[in-house]
Amino acid sequence: MNYELKNSGFSLIEVLLAVGTLAVGMLFVAGVFPVALHFSTLATERSIAAAVADEAFAKIRLYAIGDPNKAINDEIIQLGELKEDQLLPDDSIIFADILPAMKEVIPDEFAYPSTNTDFKTKQYLWSALFRLTERDPNSPVQVTVFVSRKTNPHLKYRNPEKPEAPSIGLDWPVPVKVKVSQQVGIEDNELKIENSGYKTFINDGCTIVDDKTGRLYRVLKRYADKDDMILLDRDWVGAGPEHIWVVPPAIGSGRNPCIAIYQKVIRLP
Repeated sequence: MNYELKNSGFSLIEVLLAVGTLAVGMLFVAGVFPVALHFSTLATERSIAAAVADEAFAKIRLYAIGDPNKAINDEIIQLGELKEDQLLPDDSIIFADILPAMKEVIPDEFAYPSTNTDFKTKQYLWSALFRLTERDPNSPVQVTVFVSRKTNPHLKYRNPEKPEAPSIGLDWPVPVKVKVSQQVGIEDNELKIENSGYKTFINDGCTIVDDKTGRLYRVLKRYADKDDMILLDRDWVGAGPEHIWVVPPAIGSGRNPCIAIYQKVIRLP
């Protein structure tokens, strides 16, 4: 009996097609990893930011010795912006500037976690603003907490007293007051940065706080051709020149340090 020998297998073309298909699939899979890593990091930072904000509000209640409303009003009067009988809840004051108890514990109490480790090695820090909610000086206070991440212990940040002077930078990110306006002929969700030296403080993706109303706005982009103009995620509520608060990037950097902003209306002792 004769048996016919048969060889079965894949041809070279079939192998090449299979390898090519596998390579394309692996490229798509590899492309997913950076995106997944980005969102995983973002979720982690938001979780930590919530814990930082809870600790910040607790410390604000703890260190709010005296009447912060009166401190806000006194600060406004000293600036010469309003007379004593004309006080309006349109000005935010940096938390550490009005409470002596906090000045004594800076900077450790503004870092997270609250441990005895070196302040400069801590990545997560917070700062806060106070704003009156009503004309009555005894009214509750709107507290805005900015949670930021410091990526390098040697970075310096803008000093709100002289933001244009890099030589007096701070060791942690704090909000800076920037004058803005709506120009004739621009969209309702566009703003012009009045001080050209401050335009690099506001970049794509950062969040700004309206000094007058306390509203939060997301900056969609700062125009490349008109770098003193920014586009917001919603229409601006206001008219004429006004001020906003923003946490600028570190001196010599363009990365936005602020990862989250939280607000509460609380009544302090």
